[in-house]
Amino acid sequence: MAHTSTVVCLHQRPLAVFASPGRYVQGPGATHELGNELRRLGLSGRVLFIAGGTAQRQLEPIWQRELPPLGLEPLVLPFGGECSEAEIQRLVAQGQSCAAVAVVGAGGGKVSDTARAVADELGLPAIITPTLASTDSPCSALSVIYGAGGGVEGFRFYNRHPLLVLVDTTVVARAPKRQLVGGLGDALATWFEARTVRASGRHTVVGGLPTTTGTALAKLCCEILLADGPAACAAVDAGASTPALERVVEANNLLSGLGFESGGLAVAHAVHNGITEIPSSHRCIHGEKVAFGLLTQLVLEGQPQAEIMEILRFQKAVGLPITLAEVGVDATNTEPLRTIAERSVIPGESSHNEPFSVSADAVMDALKAADQLGRQLH
Repeated sequence: MAHTSTVVCLHQRPLAVFASPGRYVQGPGATHELGNELRRLGLSGRVLFIAGGTAQRQLEPIWQRELPPLGLEPLVLPFGGECSEAEIQRLVAQGQSCAAVAVVGAGGGKVSDTARAVADELGLPAIITPTLASTDSPCSALSVIYGAGGGVEGFRFYNRHPLLVLVDTTVVARAPKRQLVGGLGDALATWFEARTVRASGRHTVVGGLPTTTGTALAKLCCEILLADGPAACAAVDAGASTPALERVVEANNLLSGLGFESGGLAVAHAVHNGITEIPSSHRCIHGEKVAFGLLTQLVLEGQPQAEIMEILRFQKAVGLPITLAEVGVDATNTEPLRTIAERSVIPGESSHNEPFSVSADAVMDALKAADQLGRQLH
């Protein structure tokens, strides 16, 4: 199995690193420009598409109609539903004989993650065309790998980012609002985690210290979400693409993607990984679990009560979880809380990017306290 990863030499000077996709294109009807964008990148011939259900229904007819006249032959493989090692190997086996020049992932975050893994194994550039604004996955150079039980099993890191990320906001506007709201939860954590990593001087997932640029983009992401999040949700309710939705989609996809990779991760995503160990949480999507992880991080860090309440009120207003029950966890049962806490502090987890030592006991206390604040606000 071919894996590529960024290796940081312990004897290197501490260098700051910023990394990003090669090109980002966004707007209503952007799918119609996919062929021209692929040609701009010098690609021609067969293109392997890994497509979720929405992409197959809404976008495949456009690909089949518009790409062949440009010298591009789309070969579409349906995504099996989970970014697992088994699914990656299934798609790699199908793709090995097709002589493709690129792999396109079209769908949600798990499709993006799977397409990057398949492209890496086949030695091809990755192109991502998200149909949702539900995670910051599209622009990244990593994949979250899930096990058969639905929990996070591990990560793959790549030396190459997607060559192109193309976002059709007409499609995003028609997606269920819950997906956009989940993206708000994932993206909202970006600034608070990047701020923490900046303070601690830890390395980011792209193999270096956080850059000023990465941290600034993370902060801009948060500012856009707080200003435009409710209006963007209203636009999705109406199935309309508006300036507010355009800004939030860019924040969810591009700013959050750049901010988390080149700014850093901390407790919020570590708690998400812990929550995935609880089977009853599997009904919740990624950003919903990250949102409660963010509340836990703010409590654990002892941030000002005014800031915590601002985030709590925002999350409640847009429909993000603010209690453990809303992410499928029984707050009255010590066992699942202990499971989450212990998983969130395993060696190598992003909780250790905090500027202080983080223990499972401390995370348990923060989980309980964050849940209590959320229940009081309800």
